[in-house]
Amino acid sequence: MKNTPHSGLLTKNRLSEIPENGTQEQHYLEVVKAFARLTYESVYLIDYTDMSFEYVSDNPLFLCGLSAEEVLQLGYEFYFRHVPENDLALLTLINEVGFDFYANVPVTERKDYSITYDFHLINKEGKPILINHKLTPLFLSREGKMWKAMCVVSLSHHQTAGNARIYKQNSGETWELNVAAKAWRKSEKPMLTEREVEVLRLHAQGLSINQIAEKIFVAPDTVKYYRRRIFERLEVSNVVEALAYAVNAKLI
Repeated sequence: MKNTPHSGLLTKNRLSEIPENGTQEQHYLEVVKAFARLTYESVYLIDYTDMSFEYVSDNPLFLCGLSAEEVLQLGYEFYFRHVPENDLALLTLINEVGFDFYANVPVTERKDYSITYDFHLINKEGKPILINHKLTPLFLSREGKMWKAMCVVSLSHHQTAGNARIYKQNSGETWELNVAAKAWRKSEKPMLTEREVEVLRLHAQGLSINQIAEKIFVAPDTVKYYRRRIFERLEVSNVVEALAYAVNAKLI
């Protein structure tokens, strides 16, 4: 592991000692396990004191044909075995600039931030699948570094890896990663009207354009107009991408 060309994945936030603060809640693992039972998404916890996985749910998406226990034992080695070389380089970059961003956030606000990005995993058939990875701090060390983090993995609704964004809880602020410049671009969270949110929610329920039109008492062409406005505001090209963006940004 020490000789890997992607050691940036391992060292950027590595803690020099085991934290001794008393903020860790006693039964947090049971809460995480309960959440994992309620979602189709894969859930796992990273412990940055030794770059290990503290918990891995048995949801199959993240496991690449392995058992949850096998992934738990592999820890970060799992990435080196199941992420393509180009995406490993991308993850190293996201890790580096992500923790650089994090270092400039006031310690008292660091738990308010989460990051989301896409990369490929090679599944048990040897085929790449594009997943979305969300990460947020769970516990901080005494010096304010990320001690433990909770991660949620789902299928990506994009076509390519990357798409890294940082969100701040209860804020309209977001940051998008410019990979070429290795820098974060700040922007305001796009706002949707009440009617646009309603149209998105009805799409999420599986309703067609005609069904939505009947539901909200407008013509189908009006629903199409709302859809175009949603796509423009969110800078996406279809309903699936719009729903994924809206959920990640907590717009609906």
